Amino acid sequence: MKRVLILDLDNTIYPVSSIADHLFGKLFKLIDENLGEEDRRAATKAKDELTRRPYQHVADEFGFSDELKKQGMEMLRNIRFEEPMFAYEEYNLLRQIPIDKFLVTTGFTKLQMSKVEMLNIGADFKKVYVVDPEQSNQTKKAVFQKIMQENNYKTEEVLVIGDDPKSEIKAAMELGIDTFLFDPLDKYTNEGVTYHAKDYRDVAGIVNK
Repeated sequence: MKRVLILDLDNTIYPVSSIADHLFGKLFKLIDENLGEEDRRAATKAKDELTRRPYQHVADEFGFSDELKKQGMEMLRNIRFEEPMFAYEEYNLLRQIPIDKFLVTTGFTKLQMSKVEMLNIGADFKKVYVVDPEQSNQTKKAVFQKIMQENNYKTEEVLVIGDDPKSEIKAAMELGIDTFLFDPLDKYTNEGVTYHAKDYRDVAGIVNK
């Protein structure tokens, strides 16, 4: 039986695609202006990655110039998202499970917290953690360890839910924590995870095993 769920935010609780153009419009234009002339495919891929991963990581992977990286950072560092946001309808299935829940998300602190506010989900969690690469070298793995230590959760009592095999799922697997890969578009194979599904219908049953 599980005592706690640890959830990712972006593309786990709500689809980033629903706000991407509004949130990243100016940044996408900047990337097109800098990368598009030389490599349209790289520009398109970089923009897609930005809907799933921290800006710093994408900038490094795609070789953004120092100036482009700096401009993007300045653009994102202090913004808040203040338009209506809506969680996946099936997020309610997780909301209704009566155990402790923590939110662990990566990104710019002000931006991530504004999403939590606009989604009206703050009260769903015992605590919200933002792993902000600009502020520290902290990782999701370290946060998971901190949550377990501070709350006396055993590894087998934890379930980490997320959409990214290379982020929260990888961190949990390295700690021996059970994982649930949320994959509504059926993008991945098993990836070595404990559970893998397009929806959250099975989570309540997993929790009570």
